[in-house]
Amino acid sequence: MNRTPRLYALVEELRAAAPRTLTVAALAARFEVSTRTVQRDLQALMEAGVPVRTTPGRGGGWSIDRAMTLPPIRFTAEEAVALVAALAVADASALYAGAVRTASQKIAASMTGPASTAAEELAARIVVLPTRTAEPVRTAVEQALTDGTVLRLSYVSAAGQESDRDVEPAGLLTADGKWYLIAWCRTRQAGRGFRLDRITAAAPTGERARPHELAGLLLGSAAAGAVQPTALASLIPPP
Repeated sequence: MNRTPRLYALVEELRAAAPRTLTVAALAARFEVSTRTVQRDLQALMEAGVPVRTTPGRGGGWSIDRAMTLPPIRFTAEEAVALVAALAVADASALYAGAVRTASQKIAASMTGPASTAAEELAARIVVLPTRTAEPVRTAVEQALTDGTVLRLSYVSAAGQESDRDVEPAGLLTADGKWYLIAWCRTRQAGRGFRLDRITAAAPTGERARPHELAGLLLGSAAAGAVQPTALASLIPPP
């Protein structure tokens, strides 16, 4: 077994045993490799962000957090091509680009045969003109949306007017190739859409946003006519 399939098999072996631990010796015997090879593989998994951990001492060994991993997913050639096309538009300056990049690497590593070939051929024929959103702004927006916290923005309007304001992020809107942060603006006391490439600075305040102020903003007046992507339907719980 070469290394990439062995790494995935190693993860599944740890998943099957969880929450019990497995020793390096047991894993080496299972995959018919040396203990040194297993140690290198486990270290590679840790560096790739896989939630494997070691418990030292008598009765210790290696384990994995099942809640933080997924079982193997097998893609058809059509699904692999669709994923490559969708992920390709997430260029280095797009929101969540770092997470998308590592996710696409994991997907690519898991594919073999026709699916892998089709995805590789398509990837070679896709180019992206990057947007100009600054990385610190993207990072602050991503974190505020994840944590539900207030952001302090420096913003330049379409007319060139500069302003500073505290906002409570509700979500993201994309239209005509542009990304907008939909938020409750405390200065205007209303929902507003802030184009990301016009945000010159964004800093977290640490203050929790008020959920009741955000209800309806995404599909309400601040984003009239907006619809949620059908691809996300299975992720959104019913009301």
